[in-house]
Amino acid sequence: MKILLIKDVKALGLAGEIKEVKPGYGQNFLIKKGFAKNATTEVIKQFEEDQKQQMEQKAENLAQANKFKEMIESSKYTIRHKVGANGHLIGGITNKEVASVLATHNITIDKKNITIKEKIKTIGIYEADCKLGFGVHATATLDIIEEIK
Repeated sequence: MKILLIKDVKALGLAGEIKEVKPGYGQNFLIKKGFAKNATTEVIKQFEEDQKQQMEQKAENLAQANKFKEMIESSKYTIRHKVGANGHLIGGITNKEVASVLATHNITIDKKNITIKEKIKTIGIYEADCKLGFGVHATATLDIIEEIK
């Protein structure tokens, strides 16, 4: 029996491969559990079309991530924060604050994907790493200034 693997199966093969298996194993385990489908010409054609669409979507998302990277790295983002009498910030700058500043520039990044390289406790210029997905990282330049009352 010929099957098309939909998911990776240990000791059998990777998704997208066509394999010859015993009918009982193919029908009762692989197809029933959703690991494979019967390898008919229609199923193979549909699978190839789906793979093509997924590749196009991935390329589109990668292009979007690179666009955001250019936007982030081409600007300097100003964050106004309260400063104490000793010149240190009251509290520190958090990922949430960086995400909200980026959101004001139409760049939406989850705060979990932002890493501040060093603790920001004083006024100055700092950098934050932003994970945009698909292996794309951008470095945001943050200008921390005193909040005027």
